[in-house]
Amino acid sequence: MNWTWFHKLGSPKWFYAISGRLLPWLSIGAAVLITCGVVWGLAFAPPDYQQGNSFRIIYIHVPAAMLAQSCYVMLAVCGVVGLVWKMKIADVALQCAAPIGAWMTAVALITGAIWGKPTWGSWWVWDARLTSMLILLFLYFGLIALGNAITNRDSAAKACAVLAIVGVINIPIIKYSVEWWNTLHQGATFTLTEKPAMPMEMWLPLLLMVLGFYCFFGAVLLLRMRLEVLKREARSSWVKAQVLKALEGGR
Repeated sequence: MNWTWFHKLGSPKWFYAISGRLLPWLSIGAAVLITCGVVWGLAFAPPDYQQGNSFRIIYIHVPAAMLAQSCYVMLAVCGVVGLVWKMKIADVALQCAAPIGAWMTAVALITGAIWGKPTWGSWWVWDARLTSMLILLFLYFGLIALGNAITNRDSAAKACAVLAIVGVINIPIIKYSVEWWNTLHQGATFTLTEKPAMPMEMWLPLLLMVLGFYCFFGAVLLLRMRLEVLKREARSSWVKAQVLKALEGGR
């Protein structure tokens, strides 16, 4: 197997070039998918036979919750890559993705509370799924704080990588908490391995929203990483050439 592409990822210059090509496609995909999903899900999907129109919060809640968990798994992978292969771009990805993951976790918790009030009669219960999601938010906060607290970049990268790897144990707890414990939270609304229990008119816009959220995550992550790469490589010749090119283009 050819691993040339993997080793190229360690080059900030190569990453900056390839991310610039991907960024427009991810941005357009996010805008189209989220717009179609929101309009379809909120305006045209039929109401749920039990929850009525309150179920429509899933079109925000489910994609945000899925992305929050996937993002942390990505952080753990970046931590392993950074520790084993010493790729600095892995630390860039970890530091830039953590705030996005924290926002997605917060959105999942807030929308879950909005959903829980009419469904359970309470904004918050110390349910296993909700509690483990709250722990995930604290893990994100810990990564962000740790990365900002340590001034030495290499030491901060190692510390954040270790925390990301250790904290990933919370992800299977979130996923299987409904099965392991007697909780109020319902089972998975949407999976990629099983046929949805909902009719197509309800799950198809949800699929569009999930794909749109992941495209949005990719676009925002690449934007943040590109800025961070320029900041860290400010003294390199290729960054100076990029700045000069941008200045000449703005004239």
